Amino acid sequence: MGDVNFEDLLNRAEQLTADVDTGTELPRIQRNLPQLAEASQRLLSRTLGGVGETSDVQASLLLSTKGIEVPKLSQRLESLNTTKTFEPIEPVIETDIHGFLKNERENAILATIEETKRRTFEESEKLFMDSLEDEWEREKQKILNSLLGAGKQAMSFPMDSSRFEEAAITKGRSSLTSIEMGYARQVFLCNESTLQGKKCNYVESFKQVSQKFNDQNVKDTWGLIEHLVTNLPKPAGSTLKLRQSKDFQAALVKNAKIFLENRYRDFVENCVYSNLQQAKLGGIPGLYNLVQSFLKIKVVSSSSGFEDGLVNGVPVWPLIYFCLRCGDKVATQRAAEGLPPQYGEFKTSLKEYLTSPDNRLHPNNEAKIKLQYKRVIRSSPDPFKRIIFCIIGHCDANEAHTEVAKKTEDYIWLKLNQIDFATEDEDIVTLPRFQKLLHEEYGESHFRAFEQPYLYAQVLFLTGQFEAAIEFLSRQDHCRCHAIHIGIALHAENLLLVPNAIHSSLLSADPNDPVPLKRLNYPRLITIYTRKFEVTDPREALEYFYLLRNIDGANGDDLFASCVSELTLETREFETILGSVNHDGSKKPGCVSKFKLDVKNIVSTIAKDAENKGSFEDAAMLYDLADNHEKVLELLSNLICQFVALANSPKSSRERIQTMARGIAERYKTRGHDGSRSRSSTFYLLVDLMFFFDLYHQKQNEEALDVIQKIKLIPLSMEEVEQKVNSFKQYSDEIRQCMPDVLLKTMNILYEKFKQSRSTLRPSVLGIRKEKDETYTTDLKTKARALVTFAGLLPYRMPGDTNARLVQLEVMMH
Repeated sequence: MGDVNFEDLLNRAEQLTADVDTGTELPRIQRNLPQLAEASQRLLSRTLGGVGETSDVQASLLLSTKGIEVPKLSQRLESLNTTKTFEPIEPVIETDIHGFLKNERENAILATIEETKRRTFEESEKLFMDSLEDEWEREKQKILNSLLGAGKQAMSFPMDSSRFEEAAITKGRSSLTSIEMGYARQVFLCNESTLQGKKCNYVESFKQVSQKFNDQNVKDTWGLIEHLVTNLPKPAGSTLKLRQSKDFQAALVKNAKIFLENRYRDFVENCVYSNLQQAKLGGIPGLYNLVQSFLKIKVVSSSSGFEDGLVNGVPVWPLIYFCLRCGDKVATQRAAEGLPPQYGEFKTSLKEYLTSPDNRLHPNNEAKIKLQYKRVIRSSPDPFKRIIFCIIGHCDANEAHTEVAKKTEDYIWLKLNQIDFATEDEDIVTLPRFQKLLHEEYGESHFRAFEQPYLYAQVLFLTGQFEAAIEFLSRQDHCRCHAIHIGIALHAENLLLVPNAIHSSLLSADPNDPVPLKRLNYPRLITIYTRKFEVTDPREALEYFYLLRNIDGANGDDLFASCVSELTLETREFETILGSVNHDGSKKPGCVSKFKLDVKNIVSTIAKDAENKGSFEDAAMLYDLADNHEKVLELLSNLICQFVALANSPKSSRERIQTMARGIAERYKTRGHDGSRSRSSTFYLLVDLMFFFDLYHQKQNEEALDVIQKIKLIPLSMEEVEQKVNSFKQYSDEIRQCMPDVLLKTMNILYEKFKQSRSTLRPSVLGIRKEKDETYTTDLKTKARALVTFAGLLPYRMPGDTNARLVQLEVMMH
């Protein structure tokens, strides 16, 4: 533009004018510059919307008829943001190919972005909900675990009237199911045997009960427990040392392998007898021919990968493996005879392995097998050949052999065969490492434990993790009953590890243990279970609490006594559980008496607990049952002191306490007691005072005054004042607290008698009162004066209005 001058611009303008003039039919408009400026201003005003005030008024009138306010509408329109993040491309003219393709490309990109954004939001929402559900499931399990594991003081719930109404309705109905009742019956029978000095086999008893249940998993679990505890070493010392000993672990692993082998043998038999036509079993008995028939069904002989030939039409290595898997040593050696001659050394090692008590080779022979496996066998395509070498020579401990060990039981059996008790090398399978692998590394999620709880529990039982298995089953509602009784059976066999602290969680670990083993809080396991039915079935709950005998509680007291105490105070079945005292002083035994324990000590413990909780009536009754007469007199004296001056009413606390006190007072007077003289005198005096106040409230003033004179607690003459003041110092606090009410009620009686005597006086003819009436009223005044004087001389601070009221009544009598 710098090279173009004004003359060039002029020429170009003239050229454009000439081009417009040529070939057009439209007339030319001639306008000067002012005209153009005026027209442009007019067009500009129209474009910018300058319509004037009249147009705004007309628009407001038009829109107001529809309920629209123009100023608010303008503000709302101005606040709108028409800008969008992804604004679609405007369509272009079809003849513009380049623009059309560009537009389609950009629309495709935007559509992809929109679709991706939608899918991302949907996936994020789904992931969030899944995460929320998983978190809630975990929280639910934590809540359930805390409910099962925590003590009764750990949680508190608001009182719900409907809950108590339901409890009241079901009070007389048992909360035990038929399965729980069957177990409870066996616990009762075992306790009876124990009380008779006989040893009860809890495992056998509970197994017999489980045979009546319509659940094969429960039957199999009890069969496993029975097999595992058979021929195990008995604990000479502590259970912890036994569980950590190599002999115990070796015996446990051996029992677990035999159990798995027997179960697999049953599986092979069922499979063969279910397919006799395909199996072609023949008439020759024995496991060897049975496995051959099994292989004809499960393994095809023409399949590739099997090495070293066939035996009667089946591969030799699978034949050896399945004979070994079924636990038949003779059949395994016979199957090994079908190997080619170059495996002579292996046959010798296999025979040594089968005949060895611990299924171990000599270290030299084992080293040869490992070397052969490392050089040749590891690369073999035959999976059965590889797994047999790994079992015989304890080779390649990290290999799972999933081609052969497809099921959990096969994997457990394989690893149990590879466990080494002689060394602690890192590449060797040991029982603690295998336990940690299954329980902590794989855990419940790997085995889908909540879908198949018995399978996971059996995995833990087979590896000696009794405590973890019981704790897991106890968290499942339909398995809890069986878990509790498995724990009872194992505890009876002294095989269960329990924590040192009674308040530990249900499953815990002691960091001081040389080998990390889980510990199960056995007392808490029992109390969690009995909590369900202890209110409706206290007798059955007692049978379970008896299993906790000889276990110390938190304060060193007997745990059985503590549980009985809590059960008794919860159910208030004192007579049923503990017994009662008859009117003649003899005792009626309760359910707890059958256990041949120190019942008096147990009842004393319960009485102390009741006293600590403020249930003084129950405590007094229990102390009376425990022959602790001193505490009975003390508690009843305190109770009577609180209610002595009140008026009696039916079914009130005062009536209940008075009935109990009178019965005990009569029995103690006739049968004697062991309480101190001061306590007994205070108690009897309070009982007499209750009778005095009863007569007063019944308006029997003559009888009440006669009773208070016989009691000789207060002076009714001036000569007795000094003596009664001195005697007052010897009274207990319970009597002193009653003194203000006794004085006031006695003064009221005197005043009522005085008013009555005044109203009944009749003047004589000469206007002289009778001397007898004068003497009577003078006697009443003397007694009133003695009461006022006595109250003033007492070394006891009475309520402020007592003395004032006494003086007022005494003045009103003059």
